Amino acid sequence: MTSLEWDLLRRWPDVEAPELVAVDAADRLILDEAADAGLLSAGRRVSVIGDDYGALTLGAADALGPAAAIVRVHQDALSGERALAANAERVGVETARFRSFPVLAPEVVEGADVVLIKLPRSLEALDDIARLIARHADPAVRVVAGGRLKHMSRSMNDVLGRAFDTVEASLARQKARVLRASGPHQGVTAAGHQRARIEELGLWNCAVGGVFSGARLDIGTRVLLERMPEIAAATRPDATVVDLGCGTGLLAVAAARALPRARVIATDQSAAAVASARLTAEANGAADRVEVLRADAGDALPDGSAALVLLNPPFHVGGTVHTAIASKLFAASARILAPGGRLVAVWNSGLGYRRELERVVGPTEQIARTPKFTLTESVRR
Repeated sequence: MTSLEWDLLRRWPDVEAPELVAVDAADRLILDEAADAGLLSAGRRVSVIGDDYGALTLGAADALGPAAAIVRVHQDALSGERALAANAERVGVETARFRSFPVLAPEVVEGADVVLIKLPRSLEALDDIARLIARHADPAVRVVAGGRLKHMSRSMNDVLGRAFDTVEASLARQKARVLRASGPHQGVTAAGHQRARIEELGLWNCAVGGVFSGARLDIGTRVLLERMPEIAAATRPDATVVDLGCGTGLLAVAAARALPRARVIATDQSAAAVASARLTAEANGAADRVEVLRADAGDALPDGSAALVLLNPPFHVGGTVHTAIASKLFAASARILAPGGRLVAVWNSGLGYRRELERVVGPTEQIARTPKFTLTESVRR
């Protein structure tokens, strides 16, 4: 259904490895199902949500033809947005054929009669997406949402069923499946956010759908937060502190509370994380103290600009256990830190990052260890 050369698509500037692909069976199935249903024909108004590296957007734009309306797209990851633009150039699709929206807002789906979705793993994120479409898309909208079978559950049908009259599942193909939804319900309410009180820390944690761990306190983050008083005591009061890969922003808020004169920056490439961090800062009365930036591995921050970086790196790339993201964030920390600056990182003990931290950042010492996590401090050479 498309003339695109899929082998040309890359994940760059996201991490790349032989086992990590830019296009998968779910991307192809979504596009094939949409084309077979006549949803990628002239006159259609198409939106794309959750495209990993541009396959859905570029495939839809190619099938619709150059005279079609602009394909609107939202990708949670900033690296995904950048990969889409780079891949468009590789396969010869003009960037004017699509428009990227950094925030999942009504404009993404306003009046759309076709929405293609790469299913998120989070049911809360899917609920946010379904509510947005039901409230703002064309009443005749057709939704084609797909994913790999290992990441799908029957609960996804139920979530879509709360916003649409009809939800049907396709047959599986190459370990992928799509869900087709239509007939948006009237009166669907707007998505809210989760909010939980961490009593022992005296902090609120807020999360929009899709952010890691939701409003629950991640156990690795807990290990670092418990040592925040002594981390702060060793930090210059007016220092610049960076919460790198901030998630819900709890580390940034705790740092702002412990170092009231410091400049605190929370940064993440995830749009959901950025929204969550802003909500967390506001809920804890720190909105004027915590600057929140959407950036890929802190690439918006100058070299040598921070005295302290706080980091709880992910150990998954999508659904794959992989150390590449952590390695990227360690290198980013080394770039951001001034000489003598400190990286305080918490990581799964089984991954044994200490040698890499020594090599990439500088001398590294263990601060604490639990049965699952290790907390280290590395000093920038």
